Amino acid sequence: MDIALLIKAALMGVVEGLTEFLPVSSTGHLILAGALLGLHGEKVKVFEVVIQTGAIFAIVSVYAQKLFDTLKGLPSGDAVARRFTANVLIGFLPAAVLGFLFIGVIKSVLFNPMVVATSFIVGGLIILWAERRQERVGEPRVQAVDDIGWADALKVGLIQCLALVPGVSRSGATIIGGLLVGFNRRTATEFSFFLALPVLVGAAVYDLYKHHHLLTSADVPFFATGLIVSWLSAWVCVRWLLRFVATHTFRPFAWYRIAFGLVVLITAQAGWIRWTA
Repeated sequence: MDIALLIKAALMGVVEGLTEFLPVSSTGHLILAGALLGLHGEKVKVFEVVIQTGAIFAIVSVYAQKLFDTLKGLPSGDAVARRFTANVLIGFLPAAVLGFLFIGVIKSVLFNPMVVATSFIVGGLIILWAERRQERVGEPRVQAVDDIGWADALKVGLIQCLALVPGVSRSGATIIGGLLVGFNRRTATEFSFFLALPVLVGAAVYDLYKHHHLLTSADVPFFATGLIVSWLSAWVCVRWLLRFVATHTFRPFAWYRIAFGLVVLITAQAGWIRWTA
């Protein structure tokens, strides 16, 4: 067992768990972290997708009662359970279709640190604009996840498609998309959490199916370490983020994105760090 490799897997798990649900792009951070740690190749790309399911375990842990009530209410025709489930599926479908059709092109062309850095900066500027717009709009129209309509779910789902570009951030796209269509910050954040369930599970299953020939039993400790660490760190992050959005805006994440993107671009241009895909 390669201890150094397991340590790298754990570090990648921490990066994934702490960034998956923040509007800062977990994929972008994983690409940059992988470059710094010297993790490259198709197997590492599969690893980066698979450990995202650790973040799903965190959502299931935090929202176990909500998910249980929904599953229990579906067979009995509970209107709230059915509307919630329909909204998650409606929000999921646009990105699922586009991802299925174009993921190969996206990975081969856009999965590189320079694209990520640029997306960080542009995404940060959009968050600042959205927050300023939020202040002018006034009281949000949608105050809870169960109040979301199918049209709003579809709009957020279409905006989520932008996150197919690495560095944009799936959470950032869905949270800011929620704010733009009239959700309050907590509702936008929670709906982003729930949209992650089918998105991340679907991506992991698809990648494992497509690239299973690359994996062997020797990879199990590497993948398991990253997944478990991702789960624990994401659980901490989700609980913290729910408290944070109750009293804060998303501006700190915007400035972080802009600063981090500039650091990557400057260090690459100066030759201080050799960022690689």
